[in-house]
Amino acid sequence: MRLAVCPGSFDPVTLGHLDIISRAARLFDEVIVLVSFNPYKSNYSFTPEERMDLARRATAHLPNVTVDCDDGLLAEYVKKKQACAIVKGLRAVSDFEYEFQMSLANKKMFPGAETIFFTTDAGNMYLSSSLVKNIASLGGDISDFVPGCILEDIQQRLFPKQR
Repeated sequence: MRLAVCPGSFDPVTLGHLDIISRAARLFDEVIVLVSFNPYKSNYSFTPEERMDLARRATAHLPNVTVDCDDGLLAEYVKKKQACAIVKGLRAVSDFEYEFQMSLANKKMFPGAETIFFTTDAGNMYLSSSLVKNIASLGGDISDFVPGCILEDIQQRLFPKQR
């Protein structure tokens, strides 16, 4: 079985994330969306459990996608799950530099998995969780940026006075 891990903080899940996950789900027998902790991001809007719930609901239509959470090294998680691939989305060249470094480190720690980069759909090049949070916190419409099934949850968390 070909198993891939699609890691990220998913705070919150965006349509850009969902595009990458959906494309991975077409190529692999199973995809694990791994809600992870990034020590360089200290301002999470959602708890790990909430991010897992949002990711599960956003991917419910994909039968070969599961959601998990881990706060350790990605390479160790991938090795433990016996995955053959790490799937990452790239929006711009600046994403590539960081992700390339990470892929080399992961390969050194666990040579059994390849990192596969998916370039984002042109319509999502600008889209990030940070952008969604900024727009929502100012009362803006984020319905074109996040899956409809989790829109209300995100709006209530990020701009509760509006609801």
